[in-house]
Amino acid sequence: MKVLFVASECAPFVKTGGLADVIGAVPKALAHLGVEARVMLPLYPALKKMSVKGQTVWKTPDLHGGKARLIHLVAEGLDLLLLDAPHLFDRGGSIYQNADGEDWPDNALRFGALSYVAAEVAANGVAGWQPDIVHAHDWQAGLVPAYLHQMNAPTPPCVLTIHNIAFQGLFAADLMEPLGLDDALYTQDGVEFYGNLGFLKAGVALADKITTVSPTYAREIMHPEFGMGLEGLLSARARDVSGILNGIDLDVWNPETDPVLPTPYSVKRLKPKQQSHKAVIERFGLTPPENAPLFCVISRLTTQKGVDVLLDVLPGLVARGARLAVLGSGDRDLEAGFVAAAHRFPGAVGVIIGYDEDLSHLMQGGSDAILIPSRFEPCGLTQLYGLRYGTVPVVARTGGLADTIVDANEAALAANCATGVQFAPVTPSALSHAIDHCCDLFEQPKIWSGMMRRAMRHPVGWETSSKAYLEVYDSLLGG
Repeated sequence: MKVLFVASECAPFVKTGGLADVIGAVPKALAHLGVEARVMLPLYPALKKMSVKGQTVWKTPDLHGGKARLIHLVAEGLDLLLLDAPHLFDRGGSIYQNADGEDWPDNALRFGALSYVAAEVAANGVAGWQPDIVHAHDWQAGLVPAYLHQMNAPTPPCVLTIHNIAFQGLFAADLMEPLGLDDALYTQDGVEFYGNLGFLKAGVALADKITTVSPTYAREIMHPEFGMGLEGLLSARARDVSGILNGIDLDVWNPETDPVLPTPYSVKRLKPKQQSHKAVIERFGLTPPENAPLFCVISRLTTQKGVDVLLDVLPGLVARGARLAVLGSGDRDLEAGFVAAAHRFPGAVGVIIGYDEDLSHLMQGGSDAILIPSRFEPCGLTQLYGLRYGTVPVVARTGGLADTIVDANEAALAANCATGVQFAPVTPSALSHAIDHCCDLFEQPKIWSGMMRRAMRHPVGWETSSKAYLEVYDSLLGG
């Protein structure tokens, strides 16, 4: 079976969030099941040096105002198709925004181009290779099924995965013609969404199957609280929607082999984790906690992630003798709030604004617990990294967080199956109670070490989920 993945980012080449980690890992997992997957993504400046080793397999003189070509190469164990369109993707800033943090004004054309070329490859093949299935990811690839739908020829079925329904790719309706979309698609059953052209709406309406990145999130987005206006359409298509839990790359995230950690450790040898603990304390300018946990936050600093609520409960966390290390960026007011907290609680709260992949590994390796108070979370990956590294997750009971963490309530503790702490709703009082509960558990070494070991043994790889994706593909091919 041949599958074409279409996405805007892919680890380890270019990453702004968990989407990249998924795209970088799933094709490798599917390869073990006999699936030949290629990943199509834009050729951003960060990929230019790597691309010179590839071969041009498709080209056009005009793709929304400039020449474009597809470059095929294999790198980091991934089979790649890079869309080289310098007028669309060769620019500074981030892949979605300029240096001032504003969305690129031509994002519709940029990612419309990605979707269009993916549909062309799906329908006609490239250099003797043609996919049996097209798998589009998030709004940036949401127009793939729309372009396939308007072709006057047989085309492969298309799967859309929603990684975060909050980001929908809404643009002015007058872009239909520049994007080469048929007017007949601009309906409530097509790409129209409250007077706009909706990229994600197009995918939800026209893809053959829809998946989300956790079972709970698949149910949540069928309700107004989480559906962001698409809940009605998703409910109508409920038979075509399934939740498949994300996993992580067990080779990249492995405390036994992680080169970032001062000393590797394992579920059988936990003591060396203390070396990473000391390194985190030093890096963030903290004083060592006394009989209390070192918490960490590795997150976008946004209200979706609930970190505004964390700011409200910091006095109580510090009063328990706990410590907090924060790595992240996002909303300027929240960034300023955490920087101010570090000044207010010197030695107890440390903050680094930005993102550093190596530092995130060190924090997972050296912290005792990771705080994830998200208001909604399609799946979440940081709690899975926490499980893998024996860093106990304290999570809001929502989406994939609810699906992956076993709460340390009395019944779970008695049954020796707890792997973390859940709380709800996302309020200061509930989060404060969860932090206190975590601190109480930490003060009981036997219980705490048992939770750490169960967390590290919990399956967080792609073995089960890759089989679930294969089942979706087989269902579309009559398998």
